[in-house]
Amino acid sequence: MTTPRSAGVLPAVAALVATATGPGAPAEARAAAYPGPGYVTGDIWVHDPTVVKRPNGGYLVAHTGDGIALKTSADRTAFRDAGSAFPGGAPWTTAYTGGSRNLWAPDLAYHDGRYWLYYSASTFGSNRSAIFLATSPSGDSGTWTDHGLVIESRTSDDFNAIDPNLVVDDQGRWWLSFGSFWSGVKLVALDPSTGKRSDSAIRSIAGRGGGAVEAPVIVKRGSYYYLYVSFDLCCRGAASTYRVMVGRSTAVTGPYLDRDGTALTSGGGTEVLAGHGDVHGPGHQAVFTDTDSDVLAYHYYADNGASLLGVNLLAYDSAGWPYVH
Repeated sequence: MTTPRSAGVLPAVAALVATATGPGAPAEARAAAYPGPGYVTGDIWVHDPTVVKRPNGGYLVAHTGDGIALKTSADRTAFRDAGSAFPGGAPWTTAYTGGSRNLWAPDLAYHDGRYWLYYSASTFGSNRSAIFLATSPSGDSGTWTDHGLVIESRTSDDFNAIDPNLVVDDQGRWWLSFGSFWSGVKLVALDPSTGKRSDSAIRSIAGRGGGAVEAPVIVKRGSYYYLYVSFDLCCRGAASTYRVMVGRSTAVTGPYLDRDGTALTSGGGTEVLAGHGDVHGPGHQAVFTDTDSDVLAYHYYADNGASLLGVNLLAYDSAGWPYVH
């Protein structure tokens, strides 16, 4: 079940690790404290991965690719190619992709007996973008039914409708976070019966004054909703500077604060994972709960620029802040 390449950090020294890896620590100190990705095999080329545990066992992965690429694993260690969600293409997205079949940054969930897939259509550097929804009874290639547009952004908007993530709060309400650059990460309410928007409100939950923040993931643990985001630059191979940051709130709508009390809407964020050794630009994270641990999945770049699947276990220090091990 994905044994880390290094022993990682014992919970007893989590507070020390938090100090050593905090934003004021030297880069070399932060890098030395992070464990390597867990051992994975097979088809592990991914970009922008999302992972869902299947109700009958095993795991389904979706990631950026033509028609949304799929992978499966029985044990969270060995992965194999499973085709694409839309093997015949997704022509309804081409107004946003410039005709490309490449679809971005999906989000997988399993609710009410079916798989839900939110995914993005855009072109690099543009906020003429859209998020669509599809569902499937099995998650298998070719079984997905598209349900159309959820939200779009135009060049006149101050947000970018990519990088969706579905969260269901303690009251059973559905929410979709999303966003990349521009004015930051947003949150909209959804109707659970349709998976589409239930009102017109767009809430801001993270931002860096137009700087690099994207790929939100919201998960509930204990008393807090944790908002994970990726800071800095993706998609530059081994020169990528992506890193995983987090804040938390007692309400799904925020405000989300980092360890130092700075709001994520004011550029705050506590670092969870950054580049180290031969792991470059880890980010576009997914977080899910498994039988043994909470799990952080992400992509990172190897020295040769290949984009690979990273998997680490998550633990929480005495103050409730997550760290990888």
